[in-house]
Amino acid sequence: TVNDDKGFFHCFSTSEHGNIFDFLMKTQNLKFGEAVKTLALQAGMRPYTFSKADEEREKAWKEYTGIYLDYVTFFHNELINNPGSKKSLDYLKNRKLKFDIIKKFKLGYVNYNSNIYEKLEKKFGKKSVQECGIFYFDEKKNIYVDRFRDRIIFPINSISGQPIAIGGRIMKNNSFFAKYINSPETQFFKKGSNLYNIEKARGLSNKLDQIFLVEGYMDVIGLSNNGIENCVANLGTALTEEQIAILNQFFNEI
Repeated sequence: TVNDDKGFFHCFSTSEHGNIFDFLMKTQNLKFGEAVKTLALQAGMRPYTFSKADEEREKAWKEYTGIYLDYVTFFHNELINNPGSKKSLDYLKNRKLKFDIIKKFKLGYVNYNSNIYEKLEKKFGKKSVQECGIFYFDEKKNIYVDRFRDRIIFPINSISGQPIAIGGRIMKNNSFFAKYINSPETQFFKKGSNLYNIEKARGLSNKLDQIFLVEGYMDVIGLSNNGIENCVANLGTALTEEQIAILNQFFNEI
């Protein structure tokens, strides 16, 4: 039932209730800001006017996500189609991952001699590429090096689905290197404010009340590989109140 005068709705079968913003957030899996923007457009209100700083941030966001999208797409295709990546693909298959799961999570493999830095710099500019977190500067060689080279990569997406970071797993058993690494924190990526697979999991909140919170990428992928889709990971770091708050927006039980 909807009470126009008091401005609220109530569902007697589920006991869900709230205002017009709650209704859109629950039925369309929107964040609060997205619900406000949607309602403003429906009401014919004047769109929000961006300041110069807003415009610059929006431009930087588009370049940032564009870099990650190109990077993720390129190395996903390398894993799937390049014979030189067969060892990495076999590794994932030996972990019992189905091929459609590998494609679903857009897993990739970055070969050791990757030269994608030059391609990205030409398309997006030196400053944006150097600040995205994918590359680090090697002072001895005086070049920017891909921090995920010779690793299987796991794209980390924002809650709205854009790639914003990378997780990488080393292929060789080498105690000198960390088994798993993440992108460093950037202007648009904070580990404690994000969850792996949240963009897919939140779409299930209309029909599922529970979410499984696990530690790492392969935990999420392994569950999905066995038909359990309502799962997220906290990127292998300490759990934060912000991550819990995100999950509480969509699910009743963690």
